[in-house]
Amino acid sequence: MELVSTAGAAAAGNDMGFMIKGLIRYELFGQELWITTTHVCMLIIDVVLILFFLAVKKKMKTPDDVPQGLQNVAEIIVEMLDNMVKGSLGSNAGKFANYIGCIFIFILISNISGVFGLRPPTADYGVTLPLGLLSFCIIQFNNIKHNKLGAAKALLDPIPLFLPVNIIGEVAVPISLSLRLFGNVLSGTVMMALVYGLLPIFLRFGIPSVLHVYFDLFAGAIQTYVFCMLTMTYVNDKISDA
Repeated sequence: MELVSTAGAAAAGNDMGFMIKGLIRYELFGQELWITTTHVCMLIIDVVLILFFLAVKKKMKTPDDVPQGLQNVAEIIVEMLDNMVKGSLGSNAGKFANYIGCIFIFILISNISGVFGLRPPTADYGVTLPLGLLSFCIIQFNNIKHNKLGAAKALLDPIPLFLPVNIIGEVAVPISLSLRLFGNVLSGTVMMALVYGLLPIFLRFGIPSVLHVYFDLFAGAIQTYVFCMLTMTYVNDKISDA
């Protein structure tokens, strides 16, 4: 295992903050692998979320009659997510609330992590593609579970000639989910890197804050909502066909 200085990589990439940089190089089964800034940022986010959830779990063992502080924050988050899932999935919301809530919180914190000086993990397609594939597996699992042979027959609608088109339509789901999230977050990351690169150092503590509100907070929240809503819409379509 070898620690690699990022100075050379930064110079080669014109020190652009949106570049993924390799930090630690190591070999596994003869293959060269890297630990990158994406892995480090994901680890930081995961640790923060785990600590938050553990604190909430401890607090909820002895909840206050009148919620306040951490308990109040946790109940607001849970209520908001429950209402969002129920609004899309209705009576089936209970089956998917945990998954939707989990990816919503992870994607949201990843998207807005740029405010805290991190490179958003969702600006890496290696992160958004697995999220899209995971949603795709859940969508198709429920399709087969509820429609059984009807899931295969649907690929032949309206006529068997449309089989290739219908297959492409299904395969396009994880690609569209992942690319939409990746493209929007990456564009914001690139824009902020360019702004910081063009501004004199004494202006980097004022003007960019307004842009962070839009690219990280507003756009990040919107893309999180879009990803989760599309996932629920696809699932609901498959269930309603049963």
